[in-house]
Amino acid sequence: MQHAADVLVRNNVSVHGPDGAPVLVFIHGFGCDKVIWQRVLDDFTADHRVVLFDQVGAGGSDLSAYSADKYGALDGYVDDLLEICDALDLRGATLVGHSVGGTMAIAAAARPAARERIGRIVLLAASPSYVDHPQDGYVGGFTRGDIDELMLSNDGNFPVWAASMAPVVMGAQFPELAVELERRFCRVDPVIARQFFRVSFLTDVRHLLQDVTCPALILQCANDALAPAAVGTYLHRHLPHAELVRMRAVGHMPHVSSPAETAEEILRWLAKP
Repeated sequence: MQHAADVLVRNNVSVHGPDGAPVLVFIHGFGCDKVIWQRVLDDFTADHRVVLFDQVGAGGSDLSAYSADKYGALDGYVDDLLEICDALDLRGATLVGHSVGGTMAIAAAARPAARERIGRIVLLAASPSYVDHPQDGYVGGFTRGDIDELMLSNDGNFPVWAASMAPVVMGAQFPELAVELERRFCRVDPVIARQFFRVSFLTDVRHLLQDVTCPALILQCANDALAPAAVGTYLHRHLPHAELVRMRAVGHMPHVSSPAETAEEILRWLAKP
């Protein structure tokens, strides 16, 4: 394992809020960085210690740490997440994962060695698999052919792909926020973005759900083009200790488009005994 200071630099870790308060670790999704949490950060820092970080390849992370071998699979990112928890010596932290960040939270919480570090998880517009699996009736929202087409268009011209995807991800009713998201997409190295896209959309952690023994909050958005209602139902059914909340928020980025509702639901759940 890397020296703690090196881990914190590698992932551009920042910590906000009072010492000794309950800890929240926010995990961003594809094409974003830790700045994406700014609209909800102040709602949490009065009473919680909030850890923000950048996935390697995003934001202010150490780009020299990027390896196609390591980050060609979700485990590379999960290893980083748990190294951050170790470096900060966290105990019973709550992981708040958006989209593929939620997938990482599931994979981390399923590891027996991490259970002392992780007390709860919040899955925000998350999915255990974006790909349909008709053989067992699972509806993820995309066929494998859909994903292949998206990857092909991503490979062809990343800026054009980003411009077309941002309104789908954000929701068509938020054009200004979609432009902001498009700009975030385009700040990522296209080669890294393409590989992270493959990891995000082709990973399947459904087999790990039964191993997540900590409480989980599932926040399901309305009209989410990436994580349809069936995904929230599936997570609720297969996570042993889960609560499902169907939000009024529309689209795939509620912490951006509906920050007040997002913070309210998380804080309500955190306040439960």
